Amino acid sequence: MSVVLITGAATGIGNVTARRLAGDGYTVYASMRDPAGRDADHAAELRDLAVRDGVDLRVVELDVTGERSAEAAVATILNDAGRLDVVVHNAGHLCVGYVEAFTPEDIAHLIDVNAIGAHRVNRAVLPHMRDRRAGTLLYVGSTIGVTTPPFLGPYVASKVAFDALAVVTSYETQPFGIETTIVMPGAITQGTQHFPNASRAGDTAVARAYATLDPLVARNEAATASLFVPGVEPSPVPVADEIARILALPFGGKPMRSVVDFTDSGVDEVNEVARRTREGFVTRMGFGELLRPRRE
Repeated sequence: MSVVLITGAATGIGNVTARRLAGDGYTVYASMRDPAGRDADHAAELRDLAVRDGVDLRVVELDVTGERSAEAAVATILNDAGRLDVVVHNAGHLCVGYVEAFTPEDIAHLIDVNAIGAHRVNRAVLPHMRDRRAGTLLYVGSTIGVTTPPFLGPYVASKVAFDALAVVTSYETQPFGIETTIVMPGAITQGTQHFPNASRAGDTAVARAYATLDPLVARNEAATASLFVPGVEPSPVPVADEIARILALPFGGKPMRSVVDFTDSGVDEVNEVARRTREGFVTRMGFGELLRPRRE
C-alpha cells in the first residue's frame, strides 16, 4: 500500500483521515507542529491506536511555516519508508473578523500557514515524486472560495491562494506522472476545533468601529449551521471517506475536484463552469497536454 503524509493531523479532518487511511492499510505519517509538546496528547492517541489496532500509523513533526521543518519531515519519511506516494495537504487555520481590522501582518501570516505552507511541503516532496514519476498531491481546500461568506475575508483569500497554487502546480507536475485532486469540504462544525480556535483581527481599535455588526459575527457559526441539510452530520468523517475513495482510484481516474458540502450551496455547478472555462483556455493556448497526468 501507499505511503501517505498528512499535514495538520493533530485534530479534525487530518486526524480522522489518518485513522481512516491507516485502517485501510496505508502507511500513514500523521504530522503535527509539536508532537512532543502542545500536541503530545494527540500524538499519544495516534500511537496508542496504531498499537491497539495493529496499523502502520506514525507521528512526525512538521510545521508548515518552516522550510527546514518540511524538509526534515520528508527526509524522515524517505529514510524510514523508502518512498512517499501521497501528500494530503490539510494543515490550515481559521480567522474571524472584519477585514479592515486585520493588519497586513495578520493576513500575511494566515496566507503563510494556509497557502505557502503547502508550497513548502511540495518543494520538499516533489523532487522525490518527479524522480519516481509517480505520486499524488491531494489538497483539502474549501467551498468558501466560491461561497465567500462575510466576516472571514482573510481566510477566504488564503484558501483561494491555496487553490490557485494547487491548480497551476498540477499543470507542471502532471507530465511527471503526479496526480492532483482538490477536495472541497463545506463548513464543518462537529469534530473539529476550527471555529473555537479561530484567530481574531489584530487591530482592536478598528474592530470596535464595526461594533454595530458584532451581533452578526456572534451568530456566524449558528448561521452556518442553519444551512446544513437535515439529517446530515457536518463532521470530518465524510471528508475522510471521500479522501479514501479518491486515493483508491486507479492512475488517471482521480477527479481534479470533489465537493463534500453539507449546505447544498451549488458549488459543484460553479466548479463545472470554471472547469470548462479553464480547460478550454489552456487548450486554446496549446497546453492541453498539461491538463491530465501521464506516465512515459
